This record gives sequence, structure tokens and C-alpha cells, in this order.
Amino acid sequence: MLRLVRTLRRDEGGAALVEFALIAPTLCLMLVGLFDISYNMYSNTMLTGAVQDAARDSTIEGASATAVDNAVRDAVQDIAPDANLTFSRTAYSEFTSVSRPEDYTDLNGNGTCDAGEPFEDINNNGTWDQDQGTTGQGGARDAVLYEVTVEYPRAFPLAAFIGISPNYRTTTTTVLRNQPFAASEKRDAVGNCA
Repeated sequence: MLRLVRTLRRDEGGAALVEFALIAPTLCLMLVGLFDISYNMYSNTMLTGAVQDAARDSTIEGASATAVDNAVRDAVQDIAPDANLTFSRTAYSEFTSVSRPEDYTDLNGNGTCDAGEPFEDINNNGTWDQDQGTTGQGGARDAVLYEVTVEYPRAFPLAAFIGISPNYRTTTTTVLRNQPFAASEKRDAVGNCA
């Protein structure tokens, strides 16, 4: 019996199998993680390209917002069939106005729009806003911020192993100017902060 134990102790046959058994879980997790990251990068690139193409189409006369959204949806769902897409458009009078607050006169110098302080009501909603844009496609010559958010289940079952969300979510935005096929809307109005 002692002789058999010594023989087995010196035998190196099958050592590769044991080493592979130790490395295999880590290797598989790394490969699945790499595939998951690559798939998400690819889908993000496809979304960005689809949004850019659709946004260019949306600035020409006759392109409806629904048709543009459907073009983006079709392009994204070719690679992520279970994707849930949300669309948002905000119109601004010019590119430099995108995501900027409405101007106001800070009478007391405290850095906030207080009750009674005058402001330019660019979006004509009667209140001072942190974002002067108006929801929708806007009018002629308006700069439009087009934002698409996509959420879909991950293609690989990585989330359960490392504690991340089982869904992948990404957002793409672009800003384009509408063509001048009609007269621009006048938006400047003056109000008082509430």
C-alpha cells in the first residue's frame, strides 16, 4: 500500500486537468464578461448611428417625429429585439441655448431667481426654468436636442454572477437645426419669478 501511495505521489499525469479545473471558472467568467461588454459597445454604436441618421432626416420638411422614431426603433431592434426605447425632443431657439436656464435679473445678488425678479420666459410657460427648451420638434431654424434611451436585457447571464443590473441601459443625444421652411416662432416674453 505504501508503495502505491509513493507511485501516485510521483505520477504527474493528469496535472493539466487539475490546473484547468482551477482556471476554467475564471476564464469562462472573463470570456462571458468580454462578450457582454463587446455586445453592449456594439449596440451603443448602432444606437448612436441610428440616432444620427434619423436626426438628420427629422430636420427636413415632411419627416414626422413618429417616422424618425420608428427608423431608430427598427435599427436598434435588429440587434436587440427586446429593447425598450424612449424618445425625447426639446427645441431651442439656437445651439447656444441648449440645456441652459432662462435669463433673469438677480436683484438681490443671491444667485437664484426669487419671487418678483424679472426673467425672460423663453419657452412661454409662465415660470422661470432651469432649461429654456420647449418639448417637441420646434419650428423653423430651431436647434432640437434629440435624445433616445434604450434598455434591454443583457445578452449574457453575467449580471447574476457579479451583482449588476440584468438590463443594460444607454442614452444617446444629438442636436440639429431644423430647416427654414417656415417662419420661426417668437419666444421671448418677460415675467417675474415666483
